[in-house]
Amino acid sequence: MTEGALVAGLAAEGTVAPSDPVPVSTWSNGPGDRYAAHRHDYDKVLLATRGSIVFELAEATQEVELQAGDRLDLPAGTLHGAHVGRHGVSCAEAHLPAGVLGESPRRRTGWLSGRQTAGRPTS
Repeated sequence: MTEGALVAGLAAEGTVAPSDPVPVSTWSNGPGDRYAAHRHDYDKVLLATRGSIVFELAEATQEVELQAGDRLDLPAGTLHGAHVGRHGVSCAEAHLPAGVLGESPRRRTGWLSGRQTAGRPTS
C-alpha cells in the first residue's frame, strides 16, 4: 500500500476531493510497542498494511483491533492509545481537517481488499 493508493481510495469513496492535499505517512513498530493515550486536533485515517495493532478508545471504553487491510477513522479529539500485536505492525495514515470523518470512531475491516465492512468500533 502506497501513500498514493490510500489517498486514491479516500477520493474514490468521496472522503476527500482528488485535488485535496492530504498529508500521508507510513510507520512501523515492533511487537509489544505501546502508545500512551493522546488526542489530535485533526481527523486521522489509519490503515494497517502488515501485522496488527489494538487501539484503546478510552472514552468509549472500547478496544479496536486492526489487522492487515483494516482501517480505523479517528475524528479529531478522540482519546486513544494503542499496543502493537505480537508480529509488529506497519500502517499508512492520512491527516484530514477536523470534522471530515464525523463524530465517532469507525473501523472498516477489509478496506484494503475491497471487501470491507463498515461500522462503529466494537469491543
